[in-house]
Amino acid sequence: MIIYYAAIFGAGLGGFTALRKKGNLFDIAQYVAIYAILFALIALFYVIFSNRGV
Repeated sequence: MIIYYAAIFGAGLGGFTALRKKGNLFDIAQYVAIYAILFALIALFYVIFSNRGV
């Protein structure tokens, strides 16, 4: 569940970042996608390592 929350948070942060840089619609969509994937991957590794006890 944390992975979904991280992806949603990343998408929001990416959209905010693109809007702050005054990007057009395609820039905003790209930032949303990249930030969502990045935050979901970070959360995925966090979940994997926390469940392994490392």
